[in-house]
Amino acid sequence: MEELTHNVNWLAVCIGAFFAYMLGWLWYSPKLFAEKWMKGVRIEYKEGDAMPMGAMLIQALGTFLLAWLIGITAVHEALLTAALITLTIVTLLAGGGLYCQKSHAAIAIECGFVVSMVVIMIVCQGIF
Repeated sequence: MEELTHNVNWLAVCIGAFFAYMLGWLWYSPKLFAEKWMKGVRIEYKEGDAMPMGAMLIQALGTFLLAWLIGITAVHEALLTAALITLTIVTLLAGGGLYCQKSHAAIAIECGFVVSMVVIMIVCQGIF
């Protein structure tokens, strides 16, 4: 268990998770990819629809766990491990997206978001 917490830069983990999660607000907003993504996953949004709070909480938890994982790779100077983790997640997302018959645009948007999150988390590890 110590290898999961020893020397982890918790400030960088928390800041990276926060900024990566906030990127999601922008990424999936009408300013960037909301319309194309919703069309690609066959979701219709109507004015006044409630936010999917359960999904957002799970996303926040997953974002924190990914930031923690990147923090662990930073402690061990294992950037290639972080890259392999990212490639694995993106591959699984793409496979699941193809299976669910999402559009190629929706799959690219989701995979691009994960890559962007990891970049933010790595940068935070380097800055903080």
